[in-house]
Amino acid sequence: MRAFLTILAALSAILSTPAMAWGALGHRTVGAIAMANVKPGTRAAITQLLHHQRELDTPKCSMRTIEDAATWPDCIKSEQWRWAYANSWHYHDQPICGTFNLKAHCRDGMCATAQIERDARLLADRKLAPVLRLEALSFLVHFVGDIHQPLHVGENEDMGGNAVKADYGIAPGRNLHSIWDGVLAERAITSAPTLVRRYSAGEKASLATGTLEDWERESWQISRDFLYPLAFGGKLPCADGRDVKEPQKIVWSNEAIEQAIPIIDQRIERAGLRLAKMLDAALG
Repeated sequence: MRAFLTILAALSAILSTPAMAWGALGHRTVGAIAMANVKPGTRAAITQLLHHQRELDTPKCSMRTIEDAATWPDCIKSEQWRWAYANSWHYHDQPICGTFNLKAHCRDGMCATAQIERDARLLADRKLAPVLRLEALSFLVHFVGDIHQPLHVGENEDMGGNAVKADYGIAPGRNLHSIWDGVLAERAITSAPTLVRRYSAGEKASLATGTLEDWERESWQISRDFLYPLAFGGKLPCADGRDVKEPQKIVWSNEAIEQAIPIIDQRIERAGLRLAKMLDAALG
């Protein structure tokens, strides 16, 4: 009975938190792209920090590789008693029917963009204990991936699509957020040409661009101009009733799947290369 209650509590904690951006495969791909494109000195510094993973005291959530580091912040959600304070760090909601404002909707720095800035600073501080810098590394890798997932930025008072029931083609029982995090992202990654590779200098110059505000604005615009209209019959659903309200349930059609795949691949690719640039700045 005690073991059953422990499992039940863990499941309840997971279900009560927002869905994971990109899911495990997406986050691990972002981390792998970054690791393949950082400078040799940065790669060595990351490897050295990973040697301190046991000091985190999270045996159920290991961090032996950069891919592990990319998923660690979602893994630790199973221990809400210890890590609940970090739940709101995974997103920075911006209403699709409002005005984009990076400084808004982030009270006391409790959002992804503020934490990215904080983690980059912690990672670069060589006076700190290695285990603290390792934790910052993991959060940085993860949150850069998070803000490139459109529904972790642009949303419509629906928990980034978590509250919108949705079918994935003929497969029922999902929600809009989980589709973009899981099955759709997995299909995009596995059907694309190799994403994890060493990119040329020219590719990096064209893809690893912009500021943190630019990256978040891109995600917001994708939600506003593509994702929500495609999900809701070509119209932008505004929760305040000025336009059309969201239906009780949607179907993400095969046509919508095909249109979304190249956008997802681009978001993951850019997240990995932009992350590599941040890691070089902090550790190079």
